[in-house]
Amino acid sequence: MTWFLLRRLGGALFVLLALSLVVYAAFYVAPGNVAQIACGPRCSPAQVAQVSEQLRLDDPVYVQYAHFLQSLVAGRDYSTGTGVVHCQAPCLGLSYQSGQQVTQLIVAKLPATVSLAVGAFVLWMLLGVGTGLLSVWRRGRATERILTAITLAGMATPVFVIGLLLIIICVTALQILPFPDYVPFTEDPEQWAWNLVLPWISLALVSAAPYARMTRSSMLETLAEDHVRTFRAYGVSERVIVGRHALRGALAPVIALGALDIGAMFGGAVLTESLFGIPGVGRELVAAVRNVDLPVVVGLVLVTGFFVVLANAVADILQAMADRRVVLS
Repeated sequence: MTWFLLRRLGGALFVLLALSLVVYAAFYVAPGNVAQIACGPRCSPAQVAQVSEQLRLDDPVYVQYAHFLQSLVAGRDYSTGTGVVHCQAPCLGLSYQSGQQVTQLIVAKLPATVSLAVGAFVLWMLLGVGTGLLSVWRRGRATERILTAITLAGMATPVFVIGLLLIIICVTALQILPFPDYVPFTEDPEQWAWNLVLPWISLALVSAAPYARMTRSSMLETLAEDHVRTFRAYGVSERVIVGRHALRGALAPVIALGALDIGAMFGGAVLTESLFGIPGVGRELVAAVRNVDLPVVVGLVLVTGFFVVLANAVADILQAMADRRVVLS
């Protein structure tokens, strides 16, 4: 297990390094006057040249990339055209629009996204895995066909459609929930939860469908294996076989899918945050793209990649705990 963990850690670090190289090349090496964008449209040619020198844009590409990596661990000085600002490590640059450090901006927006992601994740895992298990338990009956139809409808329905329907029904018609207005958990935990109920349900209803389908197919495949037939031959009840033996092996692909989804969610659920007005990372990314705020876009892409890689590493560990055969692979 120790060697397995070291291999997974080394692989995660390599992926993060490769991601940073790709992102840097895509945004900073691509054609375009980065110094002019950083300084602003009103800067004189002399100020643009000063910014270019401060950012070391005349250096070879590999030197620029080395300075970019160095800024992540040691910080960096940036020229604003009228002065010099020190960006503390981990430095992802300064926002062209606000002049704020990108790291601080992301840290300020991240709690809202994490609140949305974690709550929705727990809900869609419970719904998805539970629905998949129930369809296996009632396979061949009307219940299975109904659940299959529901999951297919969930996979085909966009999250903003479900969100709008929930707002119309729960907020406008029945008035049982307030229109979501994000309140930080530290200010009022009760209002924090009430205002996130609709976003959680919207994401969960859409995201639970693939988990239900995957749980069902994995369970049926596991139940057809030789060791399960041996349990049946020894008279072990079907409930024990499904709940204790088959479920553990069938959850491995579900865990892997969950890691991808929760990692991407930490990067921002753009549609859900925009629909419900949640001031999270997703809305910030949309605003940064609209305003051509390059450092913010790069920082958010790197943070999203970090969470995806981290979630996959955790998923590998959980899979190894659920199925010891993974350690030997």
